[in-house]
Amino acid sequence: MSTAIGVVMTEHIVAGALEDQRLTGKPLRFPDDTEETDALVSLPGSELVEVLVDKIAALIGTFNGPVDAIGVAVPGVVRHGVIEDSPNLAQIKGMRLADELTKVLSGRGISAPVYVANDADAIAAGVAATRGQLNRLTRVWTIGNGIGYGRWPYVEGVWEGGHVTVTLDPKERFCGCGGVGHLEGIMGYRAMRMRFLDLEPEEVFAHAKQGDTRCREFVDLWHRALAAGTASFIHLAGPGRFYFTGHHVGFLELPVLRSHLETMVKMSPLLSYSLEILPPDDEIALIGAGVSALRALTW
Repeated sequence: MSTAIGVVMTEHIVAGALEDQRLTGKPLRFPDDTEETDALVSLPGSELVEVLVDKIAALIGTFNGPVDAIGVAVPGVVRHGVIEDSPNLAQIKGMRLADELTKVLSGRGISAPVYVANDADAIAAGVAATRGQLNRLTRVWTIGNGIGYGRWPYVEGVWEGGHVTVTLDPKERFCGCGGVGHLEGIMGYRAMRMRFLDLEPEEVFAHAKQGDTRCREFVDLWHRALAAGTASFIHLAGPGRFYFTGHHVGFLELPVLRSHLETMVKMSPLLSYSLEILPPDDEIALIGAGVSALRALTW
């Protein structure tokens, strides 16, 4: 029986224990208030490490024996355990997170190997694992404060799909990384708040349904941008199933997305793609983080 701990750090931290790729027991969360979405932004990186270790240590005690691996998923460019960049959690940029966690855990007598993954990649791994498709290409867009792109199986690369360029308009400067024309600069929650200083994103989509011209035009742009990003990955890696999830996936209308995608993908070998919305689910990400850590043991 394989055992692992999965931890996901995005707008909040959630951690869970896994046995044979299934979650056991109730996940742990920080902060406790589910309505609090900015709690992590103001915490120094060292304090975030302590919170992660506290949750991992609490879960270690639920196992009868040693844990095979610990998987931690975070937003940003993650390679070889190093957070090379993380626009939405800037304080962890440059952190050697795998080493930091291993050091602090060792001080508490915990010696399980630590693997750090991108949060969207963890969701893709979780979707593949829960559907019995670990041998198939799985791609996921996560729609939240930022926009993530995850894929399973893992291959070496940056894969910051939220920062692909989807427009040449020099006025599109709302991406948190500072780049011009990025997908996240149109779709990201933070970016929408910067664009509509007089409306919250939820109000923008509500007003669009009521016929407001400005809001309708933006909602169409929002879907066209996502279609452009999806079409780019179809043209690079081929067709297949794309999943959409995240805290703000409720903004997405699949018929609108599909209608724009049909104008962008025309070559017949690439038309066998499909689109599916998944409700946000911390458990899938937790499972994916743990599965990624277990698979990393064999790489």
